[in-house]
Amino acid sequence: MDTMPSQPQVVKFGVFEVDLQSGEVRKAGIRQKLAGQPFQVLQVLLEHPQEIVTREELRQRLWPGNIFVDYELALKKAVNRLRGVLGDSADNPHFIETVPRRGYRFLGTVEGAKRPDAESATAASPARMKIPWPVTASLALALLAALLLVFNIDKLRTRIFAKSHSLEIRSIAVLPLENLSKDPNQDYFSDGITDALTTELAQIGSLRVISRTSAMHFKGTQETLPEIGRKLNVDAIVEGSITRSENRVRVTAQLIDASSDLHLWAKSYERDLKDILALQDEVARDIAAEIRVQLTPRAQARLRNSRPVDPQAYEAYLRGRYYWDKMSVEGFNQALKHFQQAIVYDPNYALAYAGLADGYQELSIWGALQPTEASPKSEAAAEKALSIDNTLAQAHASLGNVRFLYDWKWNDAAREFQRALELNPNYATAHIEYAVYLAAMGRGDEAVAEAREAHRLDPVSQTTNGLQGYVYFLSRRFDEAISQLQNTIALYPDAAFNHSVLAACYEQKHMYPEAFNEYLKADAIVGVPSQALAEHRRAFAASGFNGYLGEELLAQTEESRRFYPYARAEIYGRLGQTDLALEWLEKAYRSRKHDLAFLKVNPQLDSLRSDSRFRDLLRRVGLPVNSPLNR
Repeated sequence: MDTMPSQPQVVKFGVFEVDLQSGEVRKAGIRQKLAGQPFQVLQVLLEHPQEIVTREELRQRLWPGNIFVDYELALKKAVNRLRGVLGDSADNPHFIETVPRRGYRFLGTVEGAKRPDAESATAASPARMKIPWPVTASLALALLAALLLVFNIDKLRTRIFAKSHSLEIRSIAVLPLENLSKDPNQDYFSDGITDALTTELAQIGSLRVISRTSAMHFKGTQETLPEIGRKLNVDAIVEGSITRSENRVRVTAQLIDASSDLHLWAKSYERDLKDILALQDEVARDIAAEIRVQLTPRAQARLRNSRPVDPQAYEAYLRGRYYWDKMSVEGFNQALKHFQQAIVYDPNYALAYAGLADGYQELSIWGALQPTEASPKSEAAAEKALSIDNTLAQAHASLGNVRFLYDWKWNDAAREFQRALELNPNYATAHIEYAVYLAAMGRGDEAVAEAREAHRLDPVSQTTNGLQGYVYFLSRRFDEAISQLQNTIALYPDAAFNHSVLAACYEQKHMYPEAFNEYLKADAIVGVPSQALAEHRRAFAASGFNGYLGEELLAQTEESRRFYPYARAEIYGRLGQTDLALEWLEKAYRSRKHDLAFLKVNPQLDSLRSDSRFRDLLRRVGLPVNSPLNR
C-alpha cells in the first residue's frame, strides 16, 4: 500500500496536528512524544481515514521482508502507545478503532491542504485562466486566510476563535490534571496542583469557578466535555496534564469551550518546584487574560506576589490535602502529620497552618477529639496562618468555624465567614459553612440563599449537598430538606449523616416508619452490630418509635455517652424526660460541644423550650432567650 501522492504534509484532527514529513505530533500546539513504529502506524492510518487498514498491510509497511519479528505483538504495542498519546481507548475509541480479525480504522475527521497536482495545474488552458486581477487578488487573499486557519499557523485560528468566545465565558471548571507519570502514587501531586489552580482562579470575583470537589467527580470519566459542561453548568473547561521530573514541573493547560468542545487556547509551563506557586499564578493570569475577565487590583497583586516555596514543604502540604480529602478520621490524622511536616520545612507556610486548623476542627466534629482539645489547636493554627497571610480565605473560614462552634462568639464568626467570601467569592466551603451558621442564628432565608450558592459552585460535592439538606432542616423547611437529602443519598448512599438528617425530617413530620428505617441505615453505615440492629427492630415492632428511642439509649456505650452527650439529651427530650434531657445538655455545655451552637433552632429540642433551665442555658451560650421558638 503506497502513500497517496496528494497526501498533505501537515494534517489535523481534533486538537492534534501531525507533520508527516518531520514526524512530529502536537496536541494543542504542544509537542507529544511519539516516534518509530507508533508514529508509522499513525501515518498509515491517516493516509486512509475511515478505511480499514489490515494487519497484513501494516506488516508490509512497517516490517517488509522481516520474518523474524513477532509483528502481531509489536503492532499491538505500537497501537497501545499511539492510543496513549492520543488519549484514546480501545473500548470507547474516538480516533482508532480495532476491527476484529482484520485490522484498524482511523475514525477522526482529517483536515489538511493537499499539494497541487502538477499535471492538472499545467493542463489548464491560459484562455480559460483569464480572471480579472482584482478578483485574482481577492481569491488569493481568501485562500491564504483559509490556509492559515486550516493549519492554525502561529495559533491564528486558536486566537481568533478564543477572542470570539471570550466574552461569553463567565463560568469555568478545572478538570483534574492528568498525571502523565502514570504512577498512581503521584496522583496526590497532580490533584494538588489542580486544587491550587482552581483556588487561584476562584479568587477572580467576576468569574464563577466550580469547586474542585465537584470537578474531581469527573476524574477518569468517559463523558465528553460538553456533557461535563452541562452537568457543571459552565461556559468553559480547563483541562491539561502535569509531568514531574525530580524538582522540575511541567504543566500543560488547555481552555475548551464547554458547549462546542472547541479548543480556545493552550500553553505549556515549566518551572522548578520551588517556583510552583508562581507557575500556578501565571496560568491563572493567562486564562483570565484569554477570556477577558477583569482582575481587581487585589487579585492582580495576589497573582503577582507569589513567594518561592520549599519543595519539601510544598510536597508535604499536597500529601496532607490528599489525605484530608478522604474525609475520614484516619485521613485527617494522616493529613495533620503531613501539614506539621510541611511547617518543619517552612515555618512560614501559611497554607500548612490553615490545613492544621481544618484537620483539628474535623477531628472534633467527627468525635475523634474533644472540642476542648481540638478547637484551641485549630484556633491557634488559623491565627498563625493569618499572621503570615491575612488574605487567606481558607484560614478566615477556619477561624470562623472556631468562633461559631466553640467560642460561641457569634458576631466574630460572621465577620470571619464574610471576610473569607470577600477574599474568595467562589469558595463553596465558606458559603456552606456560613449557611449553617446563619441557620443556627435563625436567619433561615439568608441561610438557604447561601446554601444554594454553595451548591451552584459545588454541585456534586457530598458535603455541600448534605449540608444544604441540613440547612433546610434547621430552617424547618422539612419538605425541601427531604427532597434535597433523597437526591444526595442517591449520589452518596453510604454517608450516615445524610440518612440521620433525613430521618429527623421524617420524625418532625410524624412519618415514624420512614424515620426509623433511615436511622437504622445510618446505624448500619457507622458499624452498629447486626445484633443491636435486630434489637432496634424488635423494640420498634413492639413499642413503636418511642420503643426504638428507648432501646437506642440502652445501646449507647460509655464512650458514646462521653463523646455525644448532646445526642443523648435530644433523645430524652423527644421522650418527654425533661430533667434527664437538661442534665445531659449541662454535660454537653461543660465539654463545650459544638452542637450547642444549634440550641436556638434545633427542632429536636422543642419540648424543652418553655423550661426556665433551658432558657438559662441559652443565655449562658449567648443565644437570644426571647426568640419566637422559646416563647
